Amino acid sequence: MTELGFDLGIGLGLVLLATGVVSGFINTLAGGGSMLTLPVLMIAGMPADIANGTNRLAVLAQSATGAFEFNRAGRLDRDAWVRVLVPTILGAAIGAIAASVMPVVYLKPVLLGVMMTMAALMLINPAFMQPGEDQPVKQGGLGLVALFGAGLYGGFIQAGVGFILLAALSGVMQYDLVRGNALKTLCTGIFSLVALVVFAWQAQVHWMSGLALAAGSAVGAYLSVRVTLSLSARVLKTILFIMVSLSCVAAFLEV
Repeated sequence: MTELGFDLGIGLGLVLLATGVVSGFINTLAGGGSMLTLPVLMIAGMPADIANGTNRLAVLAQSATGAFEFNRAGRLDRDAWVRVLVPTILGAAIGAIAASVMPVVYLKPVLLGVMMTMAALMLINPAFMQPGEDQPVKQGGLGLVALFGAGLYGGFIQAGVGFILLAALSGVMQYDLVRGNALKTLCTGIFSLVALVVFAWQAQVHWMSGLALAAGSAVGAYLSVRVTLSLSARVLKTILFIMVSLSCVAAFLEV
């Protein structure tokens, strides 16, 4: 089928479906899945701006699935929804508007710097991203600023935003990694919806490709929640560190 000058055949559709499963699993467990989906879309011949917009369908699907499953397991902090979502959505709206008219290359160095800092802090400070079970959640202005920054980046370009959100939620606000992951999926789902509306308005979404990615992403997210709930905080942090490190390498190669 041809849409926006891009052909989607059965073979490519199956590749996108499988890519979505892997991406949905990685994004829900830690983050960085969009660093897989965006290159696949562009290697297939999709322009970068269309790939950026199309990818939001997959992120929306995996985030909705993940948030639903975390909530069903009682690990999604409902009392924090408004406090977490307002600054994130505001940042996402501004970032998406900027992304529709600006090259994505401008924020790649920022992504690399943030993720390298995260990796260093996780390596040097064992308590970073792994607060104690009785550690109270910090609700001050620093967390709100961090969430706004994460939303700004997520609205601009999806790749790596899960790491930035987890840094805000678990590193700054001191949520444990399971609850932080749950709130991360809620945030990414909401601001991906905001971004998708902007990209769709700019005719920068290839719907058939996005739906193929979205179907796989929903399956991957469901499986990922099951795994996340069964792992210890130490194992989750180790996986997160590995994914941040790998994404640093990917971002460095693309900068």
